[in-house]
This record gives sequence, C-alpha cells and structure tokens, in this order.
Amino acid sequence: MKKRAVTAVQAEDRMQIIIVGAGKMGFALADSLINEGHNVTVIDNSEAVIDRGDNTMDALFIRGNGVRVDVLKEANVENADIVIATTAGDEINMLVCLTAKKLGAQYAIARIRDPEYLESLSFLQKEMFMDYVINPERSTAREVSRMLRFPFVSGVETFARGRVEMVDFRAAEGDGIAGVALKDIYKNRKNLPQVLFCTVERDGEAIIPKGDFVIQPGDRVYVAGDVNTITAFFRAIGKGVSAIRSVMMLGGGRLSYYLAQMLQNMHIKVNLIEINPEKARSLSEMLPGANIIQGDGTEQELLESEGLTDADAFIALSNRDEDNLMTGLYAVHRGVKRVIVKSSRENYTAILKNMGLDSIVSVLNVAVNNILRTVRTRSSRSSAAVVRMYRLVNGKAEALEFLADNKMPFIHVPLKELNIDKDCLIAVIVRGNKVLVPFGNDTIESGDSVVIISKRTGISTLNEVIHLR
Repeated sequence: MKKRAVTAVQAEDRMQIIIVGAGKMGFALADSLINEGHNVTVIDNSEAVIDRGDNTMDALFIRGNGVRVDVLKEANVENADIVIATTAGDEINMLVCLTAKKLGAQYAIARIRDPEYLESLSFLQKEMFMDYVINPERSTAREVSRMLRFPFVSGVETFARGRVEMVDFRAAEGDGIAGVALKDIYKNRKNLPQVLFCTVERDGEAIIPKGDFVIQPGDRVYVAGDVNTITAFFRAIGKGVSAIRSVMMLGGGRLSYYLAQMLQNMHIKVNLIEINPEKARSLSEMLPGANIIQGDGTEQELLESEGLTDADAFIALSNRDEDNLMTGLYAVHRGVKRVIVKSSRENYTAILKNMGLDSIVSVLNVAVNNILRTVRTRSSRSSAAVVRMYRLVNGKAEALEFLADNKMPFIHVPLKELNIDKDCLIAVIVRGNKVLVPFGNDTIESGDSVVIISKRTGISTLNEVIHLR
C-alpha cells in the first residue's frame, strides 16, 4: 500500500469516513480526504477497482455492495462520522444513506443527479435520511451561468450568501495593473474601484501577493469584492462587461439540461446541439423554449449554419473531452467572445489554457469541492468551522469562508496587532450588507463573515489562521 504525506489535523478532528462507489468521484474524494488526515474506507463491487485502490491509496478497500448490511458493518459503519454515496445510481445512493444511518452512521451524503428527483428532493432527503445531497451537474451549471457575466474570466465564486464574488482573469498589457506594484495601483489611479488582489497564478504556482508584488502580463489574477465593485473594477481597466443574449451549447446531458433551464430563466436564447436523436427529442419536450438541434456538433458546417458566429457564447458540455476541445477552439477561432468548455481531466487544464481556452469547468472538481467543504464543517468541533470552500490554482490554494463569533480571542483586535499565518491572507470581511477590503486598523467582529486565502490546505477553523500576539 502506498503511503502518502498528509496535512496534519487535530486528533479530535480526524474522522472515520466511508465512501461507497469508487468511480472518478469516489477516488478523487478519497485522495483529498486522505491528504487531509482522515481515516477512509472505500466500498466498491469491482475487484479491479479494489486492487487499484489497495496499490495506490492509504485507505481500507472493501469489495461488496454498499447497500448490504453485512458489507457496511464490515466497514465499521456504526462508528462512521460520515458516509458518502457516490455510485452511478441515484436510487442506490439513497438506499446507502438510509441503511448507513439506520446502522449508526452520524452523517450521510448522497450524489443525486436525475432531474426527475429535483422537485421531490426535499421530501426524499428527509425520508431517506440524507443529510446533504450533491447534484454535481446542477452545481456546475450554476457556476457556468455566473461565468457568463464576464466574457474574459475563467471562474466566478460567491461567498457570504452572494454578497462577495471572487473572480479570476488573465492580466494583459494596457489594463493598467500589469507592470505596477500592488501598493501603487490605487495611488496611481485614485478613482479605480478597490478590490482585493487575493492570489496570482504564475507558471502553475500560487502566489499570495504582498504590496511590492508586481503583476506581469499573462498572470492569472484572483480578485475579490462585492458584486457592484467587481463589475466597476473590470469596466475601469477596460475589460467590458457585456450582456449575453444568445448561447450555443454542445451536448445534451444533465449538465446541459440544468444550464439551459437557468439560461432560459435569465431570458437568454438557447441553441442546443445533440447528436442522439432520442435524447434530442426528449430535450425538446423538457425544454420547450430552447432550440434543440439534432446533429453532430463537431461538424463545422452545422455550427456555421446554426449561427455560431452570431452567438454571444459557445459552451461545449459533451461527454467527450476531445469534442469539447476541438469545438471550443473552433469557436475561439471564429471570434465568439465567450467560450466555455467542460473537461473531465485535470491534467488537460494547463494545455487548454495555453491553447487559448481559459474558461474550463469540471463537474468532478465542483462536486469534490462541495463535499470537502461539508466534511470540513463536520470535522471541526469548533463554532469557528469553515462555512464555504473554493479551491484555487488547481488546488494549490484555497479560499475559505468562516463566521466569526464572540468566543474567538481576536474579536475587536485590530488586524495589525494579530499574528496571521504567513501562508494566509484575510481577503474580505462582510459585516451585515457591507463588504470590507480589510486594512491594518480594521477588526473582526462577532457575526462577520471572514474570507481568507490560504496556500495551506486542510484548514478547518479560523482559529488555526489567526492568533493573538
């Protein structure tokens, strides 16, 4: 069994976690949870999968059906802090949660993806003892819909119930921030809306910038602020924020269905290309307001005849990464101002960006991030536990949201008088409806939402980051 270095966690925060289903999502979750110091058991029916896991991961692998009582008992389910059901079957995942909770598991998470369950999900969640439900495709669709606001960003994440946005973009010559030290940007341009420069990705590495840091053209820059300030900032540096009125989509899977629904609710015209005749027919019934085109979306003639160059955005969401790559590159070549592609392979990300495809979404990453956030919340016995988590620069840094309370020793103390972890940055403080970009004289008060950026992974509480001197 291969041993791996893990992030140190407090003994009381180390959890017993069972994962049922060792597909791509199950393996990715297991890997992340092991690296954060938790004890992980994985259950799967496949002997090949079990052998692979035994040879590569520091986890207990059990071959069997995760719904069966004897298999769950072999995994010590009665002492499990969390059971995560990630099999390909929604119904199986529900039954896993029900059985595990009945046998004594403390918390159960299920992956439920079928749109048929959407309306009755709250009822099913209660009746099947599911504490948390993740719908990866719907969550990813929500992320893509946010990305459409800015034609030049590769990702948008929200914190503090939508009051704070974190957006990343590539710095370029002429935008007024490249070649200038951060401490001088606002000195030189006093009317520039103030956002916080959180993280910079350069040559694949994550940098938490200080005042003397100089952004270079080509750097990927992460900034945070309230929604209006972020929008005004981009306008001020010459990056236009234009409305999206029409979208062409490739692929008719669950992700495309959820996204098309959201876009129609935003009064955006949707043209969706699906090669499978039966699936195209079904989508026509499920999405009566969309234009469903049955055909091969990788054919340039079809894309052109259906109005590719007239679309404000092209989004490639098929189940084949190669098709998404090729059609996305063609859309960029044809001058479509907003191109987003789905990729299931993380090692493709750098290659795609170098080829001009900056906006890449991964259903797997969205799902893993959401579940890790939930695990972090459960693992900490502290009231200062993480509320929201977003991984940056391919997991080399994290944005974490915490809710402050009066039990924390650093409440009311100016930030300049506190010791803050050298690998961390306090990015934003949200107090009521006011979003603060903090400076040395600012304080953290009870009830504040605090967003930090950290290059150290595995942080579960705000007390791990901020200390009294």
